Amino acid sequence: MNRCVFLLAPLSLTACGLQPMYAGGGSGMVAQALADVSVTPIEGQQGWLVRNALVDRLGTAGASGARYRLDVRLDDKLEGLGLLGNDTIARERRTLRARYQLVDAQNGAVLLDATAGSDAGIDVVSSEYATIAAEQTALENLSRVVADQIVTRVSLRLRSGGDSAGR
Repeated sequence: MNRCVFLLAPLSLTACGLQPMYAGGGSGMVAQALADVSVTPIEGQQGWLVRNALVDRLGTAGASGARYRLDVRLDDKLEGLGLLGNDTIARERRTLRARYQLVDAQNGAVLLDATAGSDAGIDVVSSEYATIAAEQTALENLSRVVADQIVTRVSLRLRSGGDSAGR
């Protein structure tokens, strides 16, 4: 009886309306639309990291003739938390937020206006070098997380029909 349930479970998923996002692999509709998105330059080191992560995930080198343009503005904040008895900071929190717009390059219509973000906790240790390395690693990880969030949201928007102006 238990085996029958496991064999019938995949069949029930087809009735619920779920469809694979990247059906067709690299030649599928969503992958083709993502490859047609150019990412404008983003200011600062964090911008360089986020832009590179976006370009890697979109599968585009940012060709000038792209159908869509992705504009991103970042807010990177590093704040001290947890004061010790001698007024030194024991923990930091790094927060990376992005406000982004997907724009139809042909007519300038904003197809998506949204935000993405993540944060990370950092232990402040006695070695200044180790703390700086931890802050940098946190920024690199946050850049990838934010890029993943942006690409997922852009994918959903393009999948639902990039031509219609909705948000």
